[in-house]
Amino acid sequence: MGHRGEDAPLLLLLLSLFASCHGRIVKVPAGPLVRVESTEVVIPCNVSQYEGPSEQNFDWEFSRISAPDSRFVQVVSTWDPWFTSQEYKDRVDGKEITLRRNSNNSVELVIGNIRPTDQGMYRCTTPSTDSVVQGNYNAVVEVKVIADGLTVGRSTARSTSTWNLSEGDAFQLLCSASTNSSEHTHLHVSWEFRNGFAWQEILSLTHEGKFQPGSEYNERYISGDVRLDAMANDIYRLSVSQALPTDEGAYRCRVSEWVKGADASWQKIQEKAVDIANVVVQPTALGVFITRSNVSVTEGDSLDLTCNFTTDRSGIFQAEVRWYFSESPDSTMAEAQVLLSADRDSVVSDSTLISLSHVDRSSYHLLVRDVSTEDSGYYYCQATLWVPQHNGSWHKVAERTSVPVTVEVLALEPTYHVFLNATKTPKYAEDPTELECRITEAQNTETNVRFTVSWYYRLPMRSDEVVKDELLATMDADWTLVVGDRSKQRAQNGEIIFSKPTVDTFRLRIQWTSEADRGDYYCVISSWSRQRNNSWIKIKDVASVPVSILWSTQGPVFNVSVESHKTTVYRGELVKLDCIISIAGTVISPDDMSFDVSWFAMHSIAMDRDPVFLASLDRKGIVTQAKRNGSSDVSLERISPMEFRLRIHGCEDQDFGNHYCLVTPWVRSTAGIWQQEMEVKSKPILVTVKMDVLNAFKFPLLIGIGLSTIIGLLSCLIGYCSSRWCCKKEVQETRRERRRLMSMEMD
Repeated sequence: MGHRGEDAPLLLLLLSLFASCHGRIVKVPAGPLVRVESTEVVIPCNVSQYEGPSEQNFDWEFSRISAPDSRFVQVVSTWDPWFTSQEYKDRVDGKEITLRRNSNNSVELVIGNIRPTDQGMYRCTTPSTDSVVQGNYNAVVEVKVIADGLTVGRSTARSTSTWNLSEGDAFQLLCSASTNSSEHTHLHVSWEFRNGFAWQEILSLTHEGKFQPGSEYNERYISGDVRLDAMANDIYRLSVSQALPTDEGAYRCRVSEWVKGADASWQKIQEKAVDIANVVVQPTALGVFITRSNVSVTEGDSLDLTCNFTTDRSGIFQAEVRWYFSESPDSTMAEAQVLLSADRDSVVSDSTLISLSHVDRSSYHLLVRDVSTEDSGYYYCQATLWVPQHNGSWHKVAERTSVPVTVEVLALEPTYHVFLNATKTPKYAEDPTELECRITEAQNTETNVRFTVSWYYRLPMRSDEVVKDELLATMDADWTLVVGDRSKQRAQNGEIIFSKPTVDTFRLRIQWTSEADRGDYYCVISSWSRQRNNSWIKIKDVASVPVSILWSTQGPVFNVSVESHKTTVYRGELVKLDCIISIAGTVISPDDMSFDVSWFAMHSIAMDRDPVFLASLDRKGIVTQAKRNGSSDVSLERISPMEFRLRIHGCEDQDFGNHYCLVTPWVRSTAGIWQQEMEVKSKPILVTVKMDVLNAFKFPLLIGIGLSTIIGLLSCLIGYCSSRWCCKKEVQETRRERRRLMSMEMD
């Protein structure tokens, strides 16, 4: 017997393992399940290792007696609507007791408002769909219903539920939570915050006695800014040592009651929450401004600026001040340069030329000594307020930046004049040319000022083209010579030499002056100022008066005459006038010559009237004509490289007079530049317009003959009409009776 008793547990274990591997298994939570009166109770049940359809049905029954042979009352079923007994019909119909299916093989029995009479045994049964009956088809769990012993409330230490705080103030919220449950339960206390729609966890003391901060409050919990303390008399205190603007919102205390189940797991049996307070946080007001607006200071002097700040904060706080410099007003603070700063302990960063002094609690004085032009820009002042925390650390409550002040450092410009002298001038081509550029009457030229030169060449002014000045050479601030394209090759060959014989003298020498070197030369002296970082900045340019390098040469001599094969014409005829250009002296290719030709007329033999412009043809082929009042017209054309013809079509009396042409020659030099020569005027030629007598009287004669003929015919017609109707006499005649003779045949 003893052996059979000892083998019974082993046999049951083997049977259960066999059943679990080869039969249906119905499971419910391990009991007893401790639940609180008037709360919602959820009891899950699931089935596995079954045959038949995937969706299984469940029946729930209840017994108040915790005995194996006790009678169970039918509560609710997933497949039989008439399964519910009369005792539970009202509660099932009223949805107080429902079945909630989670999957095909699991459901939950939900009792919305559990009563003390609901304490007992609950059995979950699954109807068989297996081909062979094996395993278990039901499972039983015990539910214990205890009275509600949890009390959660606000502390009565503060009467109002709205707390008005200033940024950085400390505040504490109290919540009372206790339980007199008959079971051994633990409380889980959570502080929560809401600034919108959802509550978020601040800090919790769990049912296992652990502190658990919310995700948004983890850093503040680690730093000690947010704490939760369990105090006497079941009081739970939330402490915030430094109120932030983001702390503004509603606070509540949420307490849940937990009990350890038969499987040693913790189960939440109920939860209650109470609103504690609404916290309003006023941000710290901080204004930062610089006492001066736009500042102008001369180079070498000191820049004096003061930063003031105002705040409504009282109590203990420390200020930190930083001065920034930026070259642009639109740059961010990250791009700005930090000049100096004073921390909370009034420790100022080091600088040799910049100093920062603490005038009083809200004023900081910046002094920049020996300013230079590179100090021109925008200056900002930034103030930060810090307040101490309970753990000895400091918390930043406010930070503001002033409006930038514009600082302009006026360069101390040196005053000087520049004199350019031609020490050697060529008389002929291939002679040397030497120009000397000197600085005179220089003032304010301290050791930090340096002079450099730039040499320029300008084409002769009689050129009709707009030509820019050509750079021959220039010096950088470090006296490095940069030669221009015009003189680079010749400078490398030693034909052009740039030198600096003395401190205030610069020299340009052309060893062999060519035709292309004819023109105007001038120099520009630039003054440079050394900055604190040993860089140089240009502050002034002074140019000299140009010097002309020219020598006498043979130029061409132009002559102009006007010819015409016929200068006396009748009205309406054509006149041709030819302007012929000739050249004496040198021989010039026609491709290197061009002419502007203009025609004028003076309607007088004595040449005592003002000339009248007729037409012109410029060297680019553009013809311009004057407006004419009569019926005659003019045309102008080039008939050869040096001959230009004026035609007067349909001459009239107004075309009578002296005519001449005015010519402006253009000659292309060996350098390829078109140069304007002096204009040449031809001798006038007289054009006479006569009247044709025959043609003049032909039309009047024809008109007279025609009129005479018409008048004669008209006279004859009048005489005939008069004799016909006006002089005729009337004669009376006796009327004779006319009878027709009768034919003899009829007789």
